[in-house]
Amino acid sequence: MGTGMTYYAYDKMYFMMLSFLYFVIIFLFSVYSYSLVDLNLTLFNHKLWDTFRNFIIQIGYFNRGLSTEFFFSGIVILFALYYLTKKIKPEPIKLALVIGLVSLIAYPFLSHDFFNYMFYGKIVTFYGKNPYLFRALDFPADNWIRFMHWTHNTYPYGPTFLPLTLIPSFLSGGKFILSLFFFKLMFTSFYLSAVWVTSKINKNSALIIATHPLIIIEGLITSHNDLIAMSLGLIGFYLLFNKKNLWSRVLLIISGLIKYTTLPILIISKKNKLLNTMAFIGVIALLAYLTFFGEIQPWYFLSLFIFVPIFPGLFKYIDIFLLGLLCSYYPYIMLGGWDKPEKTIMKHQIIFYFFIANLLTLGVYKIFYLIKKSSAFNSINN
Repeated sequence: MGTGMTYYAYDKMYFMMLSFLYFVIIFLFSVYSYSLVDLNLTLFNHKLWDTFRNFIIQIGYFNRGLSTEFFFSGIVILFALYYLTKKIKPEPIKLALVIGLVSLIAYPFLSHDFFNYMFYGKIVTFYGKNPYLFRALDFPADNWIRFMHWTHNTYPYGPTFLPLTLIPSFLSGGKFILSLFFFKLMFTSFYLSAVWVTSKINKNSALIIATHPLIIIEGLITSHNDLIAMSLGLIGFYLLFNKKNLWSRVLLIISGLIKYTTLPILIISKKNKLLNTMAFIGVIALLAYLTFFGEIQPWYFLSLFIFVPIFPGLFKYIDIFLLGLLCSYYPYIMLGGWDKPEKTIMKHQIIFYFFIANLLTLGVYKIFYLIKKSSAFNSINN
């Protein structure tokens, strides 16, 4: 009994330590995210906000070297905590609650897509128009236009994402700060749901979903809808795991119609490894197509995490590449925006170098594995 109580005390201590570390780093990262707040955006008409904003943008816009140091320090710490978490193995959903709730205050500083989600929902719930026919530019009196990008486009996302955005949009009543909060809350809710259902399948897999830096930065902080597609895919697999095939397929279809890169998951099976492998290859093929014939974006690769419960050991072999995806923001943070071709070229080079480094690491690992296996075989024969 004493030993059991000791283990429980240690587990509780480790969880409290991890929770505190995650609280601090996510809070600091969230504060840092406002260093790149759009200069045309005013969140609050209050002098405290003005003081904070004027201070923090000095880092993001006018001291880019320091900003880059902050950004990459945050990435390194998040990866260190990620590997520490896999060693300690705390309760996934409790840790996810800390991460998710703190990230609610973060600004989506790496992309403008989040504000497009908000405005397309507003076109329906506030203006009563069809976003497939009307653009943001068609509402020139709306003051949201000042800080939005791609205002000349009609709705570009998958059809099943729009109905989901109508809920936070309706609740906000056209008010920007409420819309920002309710949309962030929606993303956090899907993140927590993904962690919870994955924990019902495998605790270690749930810890990957809860703490992987790519999910935290691209899914929670920057809030790309790939996170929602990923979450619905994981919920769909959970239902499949529990023999609720109809609802499972419905959610997998909804996921695939948010981000078309996840469509191959429709053939996922609870037991058929060949089908699961084919689904994974299908997602990889679509990502490769986007990479070579479109533009490679780090958040696209969130769709791979749908396969965490199926191939839980996979991600330790591709983490160098996933790290490279986050490091590809160097031109954006250090040089500012993607306004010049050479910045995009640098981004591609960074991703390519990390991809090659990942392949070389796997090659070295395989060589050492074969040498070790050969040595063990020879010792048995001798």
